[in-house]
Amino acid sequence: MKQTLLTENHMTDPQSDSQFLSVAQAQTWIQEHIAAITDTEELDLKSALGRVLAIDILSPIDVPAHHNSAMDGYAFHGAQLIANHDLNLEIVGEAYAGHPYTKPVLPGSCIRIMTGAVMPRSCDTVVPQELTTRLKDTAIAIPANKLRQGDNCRLRGEDLALGKLAIAKAKRIGPAELGLLASLGIARVTVQRRLKVAYFSTGDEIRSLGQTLDAGCIYDSNRYTVYGMLSRLDCDIVDMGVIEDSPEALEQALRTACVQADAIITSGGVSVGAADYTRQVMAQLGQVAFWTINMRPGRPMAFGKIHADGSSAYLFGLPGNPVAVMVTFYFFVQQALQQLIGADEKPALLIPAISRDVIRKRQGRTEYQRGIASRNLQGQLEVVVTGSQGSGVLRSMSEANCMIILDDEQGNIEAGGIVNILLFEGLC
Repeated sequence: MKQTLLTENHMTDPQSDSQFLSVAQAQTWIQEHIAAITDTEELDLKSALGRVLAIDILSPIDVPAHHNSAMDGYAFHGAQLIANHDLNLEIVGEAYAGHPYTKPVLPGSCIRIMTGAVMPRSCDTVVPQELTTRLKDTAIAIPANKLRQGDNCRLRGEDLALGKLAIAKAKRIGPAELGLLASLGIARVTVQRRLKVAYFSTGDEIRSLGQTLDAGCIYDSNRYTVYGMLSRLDCDIVDMGVIEDSPEALEQALRTACVQADAIITSGGVSVGAADYTRQVMAQLGQVAFWTINMRPGRPMAFGKIHADGSSAYLFGLPGNPVAVMVTFYFFVQQALQQLIGADEKPALLIPAISRDVIRKRQGRTEYQRGIASRNLQGQLEVVVTGSQGSGVLRSMSEANCMIILDDEQGNIEAGGIVNILLFEGLC
């Protein structure tokens, strides 16, 4: 059964004293009202890819487990190196990774050693093969002043010592983390349970695929973009379809979703012109704030939490226009869901680029424009706008490979001006 996420409290609407919320205000307010789920499960290592660690991983071994060679060469005792003097050594054996040399290596002697092979107890230095001169089949010369004692020897526990932190909890397990855990001999890990997210579209004009498209109706694209965005977050997803415009249908859908999921995403029904019952139904079930955010696209949005049958769920009410749905998801919902699952995700990396277009921008609001980024002949990153920026033009999101982010203090951008972009790689 899904746990209750938060104890009952009252959310003070940050917009009660202002006409518009800034993007930063809305993001901060959501962040302050999200508490991570606490349920965990233990998984085999391969099954844990993409999941969030629930506990710190302490190293059960030293890495490396032995002093070993950092390269192919010859191992010897480095105290024999003398400034301004060549060093001649006899080759008395060989060591390979997994096949150590176990006999003593006496002064005046060395062994041929390969990368990763265990260093003999009496050796602490490796001379790279390319620095040596063969005197005969069983002897080498090391030129003066090319090496110091201890060079090219990796010490036991140098990378990670026994009992030290290997991976901190809240880290999402990727390919590198899988490899690191395997290198420590860890076969099972404790992770946060999967996040459960329910979503639906609202509106009598919305039709599901396969239905007849009557006059004035449109096919439901929002459920498919939301599904695609959620799938990349490794969630358990509950598609509740299209909900008709009636208070009874909306209340029943929200109650059902609340019991099944940790978070609920709706599209449509949150604009100023939406039916009054939308606010009334949501208010009956919990605390939900309806915002006008000073941004384009995606101005209307609702956020809060609702309750039903002893369960609670966060509610994200997104606009109805397709591009606005994607923008509000990426810049508000995605961050909140990462926090809800307990993931310690770094902020998205904004990259400066040269705008090849004049971009019309009203100062005082944040704008997200779709762009195509590329390198010019000088290797500089440039970006062009993908034509019409209407919030219903979903094709422009498909054509774009980045989002141009224009902060509220920015005005019009001249061609050649610098803008920040967020690449879609990892987004959509």
